[in-house]
Amino acid sequence: MKIIKTEHFGIARKIVANMTSESWETVPHAGFTYEADVSKFFDVIKEINEGRTGADRISVNTAMLRVIVEGIKACPIINSHIYFNRKLVRGEVVTFENIDISMPVTFDNGDMMTLNMHDMGNKTMTQMNDAIRDSMRRAKNSNMEEVMFDVSLDNTLKALKKGKIGQTVCRLIGSKTGKHKVKTLSGKARKEYYAILETERLTKHDIEQGTITVSNLGSLWRGWHGDCALLDIVPPQVVAIAISAAQKTPMVDENDNIYIGRKMTLTIIFDHRAVDMGLLIPFAERIDEVFKNPEVIKEWI
Repeated sequence: MKIIKTEHFGIARKIVANMTSESWETVPHAGFTYEADVSKFFDVIKEINEGRTGADRISVNTAMLRVIVEGIKACPIINSHIYFNRKLVRGEVVTFENIDISMPVTFDNGDMMTLNMHDMGNKTMTQMNDAIRDSMRRAKNSNMEEVMFDVSLDNTLKALKKGKIGQTVCRLIGSKTGKHKVKTLSGKARKEYYAILETERLTKHDIEQGTITVSNLGSLWRGWHGDCALLDIVPPQVVAIAISAAQKTPMVDENDNIYIGRKMTLTIIFDHRAVDMGLLIPFAERIDEVFKNPEVIKEWI
């Protein structure tokens, strides 16, 4: 076979490869989909944005995050991490008060990174909008290789403290030797970069592990016709949620009348060691209430 290109993993691809490998090696994935009629929901967002311009407009992504936060509050178990030792058959699920959403984003240069949007459970939609916009602003001043290396190094040191010496040595060899070496800043360039105030650039705090992952896949391809079938759970998180693109489709109302509405599908994948389907029903019921009465989101501005 003729090879047209060989590209060694950069640190971003290394992190994704390591995370997804661990996910599928250790996590028993299960899941379901929830289809929302967002026709009226979109109309309410349009009303909210009347008179708003530019960055002040509430995006569909922000509104959907706020709805999902309502579902999480009704079903706290999904805002958890699991710690399980298969050899000893011992485990625990730790549920968090703060809702820190790991949110994959694509930057202007095409790079993708998962941001940790901290404490989204206590924010209005306007505050959510501002937090996301500020993260994107600081990303423009950031060297993504440096940020991701800081997180990778921090994870390696945590593994070392847990006695994972072999893993630590292998990671250091893999990142610091040969043609697979991760290139980071040095000398004057490093000094100048770290002289930038942390309020003006992303740090490991911005991309550290969140409590749950929410991916807006619909924002990547708005012409998408279909739904997300499966996605990775990021260990030790127990749930990952994907938002598909809104699509026009025939729908049936409570009186069996057929109409053209806008459907948006949420895909909810869960770690079956920590969560059973029945435990997730309060999440679905709460977001169902919101989509049936979307005027309520005006209270969250």
